[in-house]
Amino acid sequence: MAKKVITIDPITRIEGHLKVELEIEGGKVINARSSGTLFRGFEIILKGRDPQDAQQLTQRACGICSASHATAASLTLESAFRVRPPSNARIIRNLVTGANFLQSHILHFYLLAALDYFAGPEKPPFIPRFKGDFRLSKQMNKDYLDHYLKAMEVRRKIHDMIAIFAGKMPHHVSFVPGGVTEKPTVDKIVSFLWRLRESIDFIENIYVPDVLRIADIYKDYSKIGRGCGNLLSYGAFDLDDRGRKKLFKRGRFTDGKIEKMNSGKITEDVRYSWYEKKISGKNPKDSDTLPAPGKAGAYSWLKAPRYAGKPYELGPLARMWVNGDYRKGISVMDRHIARALETKKIARAMEEWVLQLRPGKRVYVSCRVPKNGQGIGLTEAPRGALGHWIKISNSRIARYQIVTPTNWNCSPRDDRGEPGPVEKSLIGTPVADPENPIEIMRIIRSYDPCMACSVHLIVPGRGLSEFRVC
Repeated sequence: MAKKVITIDPITRIEGHLKVELEIEGGKVINARSSGTLFRGFEIILKGRDPQDAQQLTQRACGICSASHATAASLTLESAFRVRPPSNARIIRNLVTGANFLQSHILHFYLLAALDYFAGPEKPPFIPRFKGDFRLSKQMNKDYLDHYLKAMEVRRKIHDMIAIFAGKMPHHVSFVPGGVTEKPTVDKIVSFLWRLRESIDFIENIYVPDVLRIADIYKDYSKIGRGCGNLLSYGAFDLDDRGRKKLFKRGRFTDGKIEKMNSGKITEDVRYSWYEKKISGKNPKDSDTLPAPGKAGAYSWLKAPRYAGKPYELGPLARMWVNGDYRKGISVMDRHIARALETKKIARAMEEWVLQLRPGKRVYVSCRVPKNGQGIGLTEAPRGALGHWIKISNSRIARYQIVTPTNWNCSPRDDRGEPGPVEKSLIGTPVADPENPIEIMRIIRSYDPCMACSVHLIVPGRGLSEFRVC
């Protein structure tokens, strides 16, 4: 049977710019290339600046998970400044970041991924869409549409929760090296708590059951999209002021075992990325961002992060697996289920954290920028492990590196030619109709790539659909 090549560019209903090129033969994907098509260069922007600028500027990398970048930058600077924030600051950061996880996971399922499984009305934004393989009854489609609309209302309340302790959402102003600038009061605690409890009602009685129902109807998606089979978590949500105990443990799953994680074994390969060859294989603390557009053989602006030379999947499934909360499988549906159950776990933990706040107690310790120093901040974003690295020289940023979860999940091949996790998930996937590759979209969206949304499948010679936004 003839080989068919298709390009989906850009992938829609994700955050960012992603292109996927596929070779299909005999009804299966035999090769896949995942390409990040947008260059940002935040690390270059930060060079030469006051280190404290990193806490605000790095949040602009993403409007969805800015709390995680704020946390990672704060941890990085506190590591370099040798300070430790007080308990109130730790708890407020947990509450803001936790709320950000809740809204992001709800956003992902209802507004991005669920539209691959339920058929909305025949009008924008529910069309254009790929045809076929919608298995829900008419009543179930109506129920999911109602929940789609309810999800937007709940997300608005969660945004309010974030603003109570972060000043605004996105791009928070209250996180600073040494703590936070927002003081807890009884009024703020009560305001946060009632919104949280309304959100918990939606999460436990609508979101989790909706995901489990989809997983039951689309059982075949519990057998595809496995990927590399390795899982990695940096750990998140400190439960004590020294970071010894966390809600989600640090660790990795490989070769059927849970192992420890050592940040010194993280490297980034660039053989197939548009960056200069000389930075390949380095740990982020020693690396640089040196773009090389037009580089022969390269096909992505994403580097290829690896741990001890291996690709690793990051995200809710990795966190829940390493933590021992969910270990049923690694697949499209397992990612959705783990994400929903994680949302419930975090929300219930937040209910306890908010009551641990102590009005009147300090939220900040003073700190100063050292003349020279290094720091590292490892945490988790909704989509997986997030790391920031800094080197300070003459009280200025000499080097700053950010490695996001989607760098790992959607990475191109590494220096050894090993595909990234998403590429690996796509290879071997049956595709019933190459003109409507919905199987591909379901696999990609199960990872929740964080890259701004666009619209079309590009097919030479065919017009693109248009609709008006009023």
